[in-house]
Amino acid sequence: MLTIKCAKCKAKLFRYRKIGKGKVLKCHKNRITKKYAVANDGENYRCSCGNIIGTNSGSSIKMHDHSFIYTGTKE
Repeated sequence: MLTIKCAKCKAKLFRYRKIGKGKVLKCHKNRITKKYAVANDGENYRCSCGNIIGTNSGSSIKMHDHSFIYTGTKE
């Protein structure tokens, strides 16, 4: 499980079940287990501080590099 956090304000955004060793490029919506402080305005996913974390792409979120950090282990 990974905890995705905002790179600007370090607020927790959501918990994500990552499968595989690679980078976090996309987050599949069905693998998000708990949402904390992420807001969806239709096209973009934002932190409460206004930082854009990712873009909506149907069944997944295309994550923006350097706008988030994560802690935890990958499966």
